[in-house]
Amino acid sequence: MAKPDLENVAKYADMFAAMGAEPRLRIVRLLLSAHPEGLVVGEIQAELGVGGSTLSHHLDKLKNEDLVRVTREGTYLRYAANLEALRELLGFLYSECCTRNKAIKPESVVRLGK
Repeated sequence: MAKPDLENVAKYADMFAAMGAEPRLRIVRLLLSAHPEGLVVGEIQAELGVGGSTLSHHLDKLKNEDLVRVTREGTYLRYAANLEALRELLGFLYSECCTRNKAIKPESVVRLGK
């Protein structure tokens, strides 16, 4: 593992932990489906059937790990998936893919970007 990756292991572990709860993973997937506009809190709540305070807790956890971005629109909060952070997280996960036995090229497992 390259030195910069080793320095970020704790950061990536926290990001994975944030998505490790089923409601938060559902939120991230929902926000990815609504990318790039994202959704306001009421839309997320209606779609997932999660109570307001519980949803707020989950959204805060995702925001604290930079997995989602939030913008204020008057009295509403709009959440969107942070694609850059998610790409970085997946890049870290796959950066060592098959490097020991060279069985396949990492690019054939996943292609990040456009």
